[in-house]
Amino acid sequence: MLDSRASGILLHPTSLPSRYGIGDLGESAHEFVDFLADSHQQVWQILPIGPTGFGNSPYLSYSALAGNPLLISPTILKVQGLLTEEDLNNLPEYPVDRVDYDLVHATKLPLLEKACRVFQERATHEQLDDFHQFDNRHNDWLSDYALFMSLKEAHNGGSWYQWDKSIAKRQPEAMTEWASRLSDRIFYHKFLQYQFFRQWQELKHHANSKGISIFGDIPIYVAHDSVDVWAHSDIFHLDPVTGEASLMAGVPPDYFSETGQLWGNPVYKWEQLQKTDFHWWVRRVRIMLEYVDIIRIDHFRGFEAFWAVKQGEKVATNGTWLEAPGAEFFTILEQQMGKLPIVAEDLGVITPEVEELRDKFNFPGMKILHFAFDDNRENGFLPFNYENHNCVVYTGTHDNNTTIGWFYERSPEEQARVVDYLGCLCDEGIHWALIRLALGSVAKTAIFPFQDILGLGADAKMNTPSKVGHNWEWRCRREAFNQELSGRLRYLTYLYGRTPKISNK
Repeated sequence: MLDSRASGILLHPTSLPSRYGIGDLGESAHEFVDFLADSHQQVWQILPIGPTGFGNSPYLSYSALAGNPLLISPTILKVQGLLTEEDLNNLPEYPVDRVDYDLVHATKLPLLEKACRVFQERATHEQLDDFHQFDNRHNDWLSDYALFMSLKEAHNGGSWYQWDKSIAKRQPEAMTEWASRLSDRIFYHKFLQYQFFRQWQELKHHANSKGISIFGDIPIYVAHDSVDVWAHSDIFHLDPVTGEASLMAGVPPDYFSETGQLWGNPVYKWEQLQKTDFHWWVRRVRIMLEYVDIIRIDHFRGFEAFWAVKQGEKVATNGTWLEAPGAEFFTILEQQMGKLPIVAEDLGVITPEVEELRDKFNFPGMKILHFAFDDNRENGFLPFNYENHNCVVYTGTHDNNTTIGWFYERSPEEQARVVDYLGCLCDEGIHWALIRLALGSVAKTAIFPFQDILGLGADAKMNTPSKVGHNWEWRCRREAFNQELSGRLRYLTYLYGRTPKISNK
């Protein structure tokens, strides 16, 4: 973790500008790192980076360990000689401010297919050796992932529990037969992961060399239709006949929904994980730390107790709290890997037992300023109630409205309550007022969605929980990385004592 006061920006790579309709790991990502460094920020927070399925949610990935191929930069592939300028000249006119995922899939995936063919035909011995080293090093998850994605294609995108029983149940003869039949597609999916990993490591090295830590995100649950559930069905609550989730994950009614949130993911069989010293989870954290420097565990409270909803329910209201062995897991994790840079997403229904688990391992929690003004003076999100510096403060998260959208959708009385706390609403606007409030707090780290830095309204929010469609689409423009904005952020970072030590002269 960061040893001193710091600040940073939350911006998912898909939201970066690029000529390919979706942000990627190429030039604009490196430019954003430079913007962060020039602004004296020390953290780049991202959402999960796995391959996404229906709905494009990074929290419903086909794999807990793989990277999203849509983030691969075709420009870098061109530099490698795997694509030509002609390949990149006939692109459609993509929306500037959002991702049109259907159009991106239709135009970017053929480029990745061609790059793979060229690699197979022209790769040097050194390049092939590098690829095979990657394949061997990551074989314990990569082979299952590549076969899973190839099988999905062969079954027209169908979920694994809808496949023929022999392969859905991973019977040895079926596994061998399908692996042989789909060998070309398996190579393709391994190639994509090879390219993703190379480009990601170059970006991470650039960030780290500039003093920027990558702050990643591990969702506690994995998607039902994922290689993780297919390949490790014994650690999930599944119907033994249909493969459906027999106990589904979610949360009871909360700030975001009157009926709670029914996510549909199968919950873990924690007793089965205990028998292996939580091997699957330990491996997941170990591999994640190859991608990022700091890990936020989403829905941390699920490690103390989790909301389980029986198969067939349509909303999350009729669920049950079940205990989880979080203390035992984090003890084993620490024994095997040492003190880890973990942040606990401790939002929602938090009990003293959850706080005790978080504090036992000294994990920083989260403070959200949007939640601070709708309660009494004991509201834990008000900065004067922060008990110590070991927390991360946000204006809002990817699940919140932007600060401007949040403020102007409040009633006049609710707006007045915010302004009364702040003392006044200066010409900078409510977004900079809350950014200042966060920067000036005792929290060791302050993080701001880039939409708040840019002063954007509700149409720029990243996600609306429980809403289907048009989430995860927002993109920024390249002109956002400008000197004026960088200078303002740099000054406020200095003013509130969050300037990197190397620059604090």
